[in-house]
Amino acid sequence: MKKAHSILSHLSSLPQFKVLKRQECYQKYINLLSPKWQKAIAFIYIKEETLFIAVTHPGFKMELNYNRDLLKSLLIQLNTYDEHCEMMSASKVVIFHSKYHAMPEDKASYVSVPHYTEQAEGTFSLPEDEVLSEPFERIKALIQCKQ
Repeated sequence: MKKAHSILSHLSSLPQFKVLKRQECYQKYINLLSPKWQKAIAFIYIKEETLFIAVTHPGFKMELNYNRDLLKSLLIQLNTYDEHCEMMSASKVVIFHSKYHAMPEDKASYVSVPHYTEQAEGTFSLPEDEVLSEPFERIKALIQCKQ
């Protein structure tokens, strides 16, 4: 019986699915970047020896523009160390803002009133004074009822 990995590797080696290999290499390249930049990048592609990087916010564009050399060197390292990604080579890097891929918003989850379990066991000594012992007995009874 074949495993899913062998089936997928066979399918990705077919000529009509060469785009899948390219996408896998693009994802490997994005994973090499820092987590902050991974969130900043909407998508990437290579066309005519140019690496195009689409960012989700214009502020990220300025930050990545200052680090073009790092982006190029990571691409070269990926080419040399991963034989599946040898086709990824680029001499230029173009960074642009993509209005079609907005930053993912963290939706606040609704938290209801927390319910806690009773930690008291109701094992305590009662005071000898009758005035004080009556409220303590009621408290003891309430604690033992909730267990």
